[in-house]
Amino acid sequence: MFQQTVVRIVLIALAVTLIAAPALAQDTFTLTVMHTNDTHTYHQPDADGNGGVVIMKTVVDQIRAEAANSLLLDAGDRFTGTLFHAYHLGMDNSAVMRLLGFDAMTLGNHEFDNGEQVLADFIDSVDFPIVSANIRVSEQSPLTGKIVPYVIIEMNGQQVGIIGLTTPETRFLAKVTENIRFEEDLAAVVQQYVDELTAQGVNKIILLAHLAYDLQQALAAQISGVDVFIGADSETLLSNIFAVAGGRYTADVDGPYPTVVRSASNEPVLIVQAFRHNRYLGRLDVTFDANGVPIRWNGDAILMSRYIPANPEMRALIAELAQPLEAQRAQVIGQTSVYLDGDRDVCRSMECNTGNLIADAIRFDTGVQIAIMNGGGIRASIPVETDRPADLMLPEPYAITVGDVLTMLPFRNRVSTFQLTGADVIAALENGLSRIGADSGTGRFAQVSGLRYSWDGSKPVGERIVSVEVLNADGTYSPIDPEAIYTVAANDFLRNGGDEYTMFRNRAIDPRDDGKELDIVLIDYIRASGSVAPMIEGRITRIDQ
Repeated sequence: MFQQTVVRIVLIALAVTLIAAPALAQDTFTLTVMHTNDTHTYHQPDADGNGGVVIMKTVVDQIRAEAANSLLLDAGDRFTGTLFHAYHLGMDNSAVMRLLGFDAMTLGNHEFDNGEQVLADFIDSVDFPIVSANIRVSEQSPLTGKIVPYVIIEMNGQQVGIIGLTTPETRFLAKVTENIRFEEDLAAVVQQYVDELTAQGVNKIILLAHLAYDLQQALAAQISGVDVFIGADSETLLSNIFAVAGGRYTADVDGPYPTVVRSASNEPVLIVQAFRHNRYLGRLDVTFDANGVPIRWNGDAILMSRYIPANPEMRALIAELAQPLEAQRAQVIGQTSVYLDGDRDVCRSMECNTGNLIADAIRFDTGVQIAIMNGGGIRASIPVETDRPADLMLPEPYAITVGDVLTMLPFRNRVSTFQLTGADVIAALENGLSRIGADSGTGRFAQVSGLRYSWDGSKPVGERIVSVEVLNADGTYSPIDPEAIYTVAANDFLRNGGDEYTMFRNRAIDPRDDGKELDIVLIDYIRASGSVAPMIEGRITRIDQ
C-alpha cells in the first residue's frame, strides 16, 4: 500500500495543467499518451538509482490502470549505446518493449547502425507496428513490407491515427544502402497522410517523429490536422516542474510540456519530448472535441525515481539479459591515470583527450599519416560513472575493461584506410566544422591524429580552416600540401560518406574497408600500452574564442 501511494503521489505531482478547460460536451474524448525517445539501450538505472525500465514498467502499468484510453509510443533511437545492444543487437529492446506493451514505434537513425537485416529481425520479433512515412524501401531490402507510414488504433469507439517520420539525415548518420531512401519534404509527406487519414474519418492524429525540437516546432506550423507531435533526436527535456526565472527555463529544461504551436490552420499542436536514456516517461493527457481538436491538456515528463518500486517481472528480464554481459565487462585490458572524456559537448566541438586516444590508436594500427575520428562516434567517458575532473587527473589509476570500451564505442565500425590529396583533407576538416554553432557542435566534428589544425568560428561555413599542419617523422609539423597525397584512416561509417564526409566516399584513392573493428583497435592499443594518459595537446585550436 505504501509503495502504491508513493507512485501515485509522484504521478499526480507531475501532472501540471497548462490551460483552463472549457466546458466539456458529451462527445469529447480523452486520451493519455505515454512516450519515450532516445533510450539507447539504457535499460538499467543510473548511478543515482533513477531511470531504467524496471521502474518504468511500474509507472506504465499504473497509468494504464488509471486511464480509460492510453497509448505507449516510442520516437526512435532505441538501438546503440550500451553493452546490451552490442551483445543482443536489438533483441534486448524487443523483449523490453513487448513487456512494457508498446503500441507503436518510429525509427531513429541509430536503428540503421547495424544494417538492414538486424533491423528487419528486430521488426519481425516485436508485436507492434513500426511507422515511418518518409522511408522508401526497395524490393531488394530485407525491410521490404515491414515499415508502414501510419497505423490506426481504435479504442472505445474512437480512432487515433499515428503517423511516423524518420530524420532524412539518417542517410548520413548510419549504415544506409541504396535500398533505403528518405523523403526530405516532410511537410508534404505528413500532409499527404493526414489527408488520407482524414478521408477515412480519423480526426485525432499523432505525429511520432524522430526529429529535433526546433524541427518539430517548424514543421508543426507548416501542416494541418496533427494534434500531438512526439519528437526525439535532440534529446530535449520539456517540463513544467522546474523553476522558471525571468521567464526562462533552467539549463536542464528547454521548454514547457507540452510546447504549443499553432498549425497552418491555426489549431493547437502539442509538442512533447522526454529527454533520453529511459530517465523520464512522458505523459500527456489530452481531451479532444467532436472535431478532433485538442481543447484541454495536461502532463509532464515523469522522472523514473528510485523511490518508485521496481516491477519484479521486468527486473527478472533485465537480469537475464545482463547475465551474458558480465564476463565481457570484467576483462581488464589496461589502465588510465586520466579521465577519458567522452562528453558530447566537448568531443563534438573541441579537442578532447579521448578523441586523441582513439585517433592515435587508429594511426598506430594502420600506420597511416593521418587519422580522423568523428566526435559523435564517442558515446561515453571512462570511468563512466565518474564526474569529469577539472584537470582530467584521476585520484588513482582506473582499470579499463572491454565493457568500458564497448560502451564508449558501441557502433562496431571497421577501420578504413585510403589516400587523399591535401586539398581533400582540408575539405574533410571543413565538413567537420560545418554544423558547429557559437556554443555547440555536432557529431561530424573531427578529432585527429598525425596533424593539427586551427579554425575560426566567425567565418562562413567552408572557409573556417585557418591552418593545417601534418606531423613529420621527427615530431615536427609542416604545412599541409594541397596537391600532395597522404595516407588516411577513418572508421568505415565516415569512409562511406557518413556525416557528409563525401570526399572520403567519392575521392578516396585505393580505399580498403576491411580493417579491424574500431573497438578492437582501441582495445589492442590500450593492451599494448599497458597504461594510457592522453591529454589536450593543441591539436585543434579555435582562434575566435
